[in-house]
Amino acid sequence: MEKARTLLLLLLLLLLSVLCSTASSVIDGLLPNGNFEYGPKPSQLKGSVVTSKTAIPEWEISGYVEYIKSGQKQGDMLLVVPEGAFAVRLGNDALIKQKVKVTKGGFYSITFSAARTCAQEEKLNVSIFPKSEQDNDDGILPIQTMYSSSGWDSYAWGFKADAEEVGISIHNPGVEEDPACGPLVDSVALKVLNLPKRTRDNLLKNGNFEEGPYIIPKTSWGVLIPPHIEDDHSPLPGWIVESLKAVKYVDSEHFSVPDGKRAVELVAGKESALAQVVYTKPGMLYVLTFAVGDARNSCEGPLAVEAYAGKESVRVSYTSKGKGGFIRAKLPFRAISTRTRVMFLSSIYTMTSDNSGSLCGPVIDDVKLLSVRSRKLA
Repeated sequence: MEKARTLLLLLLLLLLSVLCSTASSVIDGLLPNGNFEYGPKPSQLKGSVVTSKTAIPEWEISGYVEYIKSGQKQGDMLLVVPEGAFAVRLGNDALIKQKVKVTKGGFYSITFSAARTCAQEEKLNVSIFPKSEQDNDDGILPIQTMYSSSGWDSYAWGFKADAEEVGISIHNPGVEEDPACGPLVDSVALKVLNLPKRTRDNLLKNGNFEEGPYIIPKTSWGVLIPPHIEDDHSPLPGWIVESLKAVKYVDSEHFSVPDGKRAVELVAGKESALAQVVYTKPGMLYVLTFAVGDARNSCEGPLAVEAYAGKESVRVSYTSKGKGGFIRAKLPFRAISTRTRVMFLSSIYTMTSDNSGSLCGPVIDDVKLLSVRSRKLA
């Protein structure tokens, strides 16, 4: 009788673990084996090259994929892994993919870390499948520009789920003379996005930037929102990145943030712009308010943010000592149409003072838009 009870308990525990494992595919965080800590068997490796398409648990691969251990050498270069001890390298036309259970119609963001190892023009293609005909949930992410001093950057990509199970693919479309050349990839994570709405207190959506992509714990370089991101599937809900370079999503655990737990750093001068289109009433007076500061990341010297709304603009200067801090600014304007584009960009190209050559810039946060009629006067 006792043995039967023990067996029943073990079966219940096994069932519970399976259920928890299934549910974990939609909980914010790393995908199953998203950090690649579980690797191929020795018989499935030829040196560091993976020889079987299912050798890496939870993943399927194709093309020239290497399983990289932190500290492994490539010529004179030491390969460093940002989280844990292992990562993968995607060589010529290589990809990794995984299927995950999601909520059909839900919005999600993918976060992953990547590092360039060879060519200057390396890029990665993020794909979601299946997808409807009107969706274009593919993203070419250029990774030749490094924004952190560690050599690793994290990137985000947003999508709408068109099925209850979707495939996530990260592909290196490049072809080099050396097939081993290609970016390192690590820490692939998924996050459910809750789409914010406009309110009486703020006509802008997600003006405090609290809703955004998953930030991988113990990574101190934030998450890049790549260029040419539209509002429909933005990993930063409500906002459009309409520039040649990325903007950086930062958190209060690793950076100085003016308000709340999240903010955006404009890291590439006038090539790093953030925008949102809002409904307005022609002829009505509005006031745009926002905070400008530094992220406490050695971004020292003069910083400046240009804000645009309707036909009006303002340039806000901020002298940074690289230790955090911010000022508040406002831009009054009269709407000239039913749709007004609010846009922010950095007018100064800046690099961190730690001699790493990393791009940096001003932080913006707590962005609010109100009509003068509804504005609460101080």
